[in-house]
Amino acid sequence: MPSLGGWEWVIIAVVALLLFGGSKLQGIGKNAGKAIREFKEETATLKAEPPAVEAPRPSVPQAGDIVDAEVVEPERKPRTEA
Repeated sequence: MPSLGGWEWVIIAVVALLLFGGSKLQGIGKNAGKAIREFKEETATLKAEPPAVEAPRPSVPQAGDIVDAEVVEPERKPRTEA
């Protein structure tokens, strides 16, 4: 595919100006620049900070878990009568 030369870009710019108008194109350009800037900032932080790796937690049975084909019941606190 041949690359676009100078005149082709001028024609595209004129057509875009006629379709959208000057103020609309200014807003589109502003939003595109903001999006590109935010994307670069986010990718820079991803490259700078290595991903945090959590240490695996030991598996402790919780209420409702099945351990050796038995359901682990929640601990019941004794009632204290007042």
